[in-house]
Amino acid sequence: MFGVLLEKTMDGQRYIDWLLSGLGWTLALAFVGWWIAFAVGIVVGIGRTVKNPFFGAFARLYVEIFRNIPVLVQMFLWYFVLPELLPSAIGDWIKQIPPPWGSFFPALWCLSLYTAARIAEQIRAGIEALPKGQAEAAAALGLSGYLIYRHVILPQALRLIVPSLTSEVMGIYKNTSVALTIGLMELTAQARQISDATFQTFAAFGAATLIYLALALIAYQTMMLIDKAIRIPGTMPGKETIGADFDDVKQESPLPGSMEVAK
Repeated sequence: MFGVLLEKTMDGQRYIDWLLSGLGWTLALAFVGWWIAFAVGIVVGIGRTVKNPFFGAFARLYVEIFRNIPVLVQMFLWYFVLPELLPSAIGDWIKQIPPPWGSFFPALWCLSLYTAARIAEQIRAGIEALPKGQAEAAAALGLSGYLIYRHVILPQALRLIVPSLTSEVMGIYKNTSVALTIGLMELTAQARQISDATFQTFAAFGAATLIYLALALIAYQTMMLIDKAIRIPGTMPGKETIGADFDDVKQESPLPGSMEVAK
């Protein structure tokens, strides 16, 4: 079924080389975009919890705009509209960026800022899940607000939200397919090109589907390993932990008359 991928194209390459080229752009877009989104998401997520009204309003406005506009519309805005809004000299320079970079950078910023809005909400939820007494105790020790977030609140919040961040990691890989609409030849675009050239639609998109599935599984397993390595003890009890704790409580504090009932 996938034998068509080993056939040669008009320029002497093989169709599988097209897929590998698209995979490279997908990985680059998702990897770089994730770290930008993570950094921006932390700042915006903290802004959603601070008492500064200006910073809080700005963070909320950012989240509401980028999270509620479809990513496809944002992709078009970054690629088609932004150069027209900037000064003519800057806009013309952006339009003259040679491919594929002329499509890569708008897609990168689109996916980064869109994903950052989603990560910011995860950060906010992780911070609000912590007991307020921790921040109060740190303030009582003389730590400033910046030091409280840096050394007390944020490290614990990040460890708490690793499982929920897993969906965001996998999501940014899948959202890279939207970049084909502005001409970036990532994995989905290459699969469509193979389909148009060979009329083997099932083989082309079947191979792309398997690659996306493999990327999702790798991302999932990686995040689970990270979660296991940095998990806060007692925050995500498993079946063994629950059973062990229950047994310990029974052994230390037997119910009155339990021995007689057992007999």
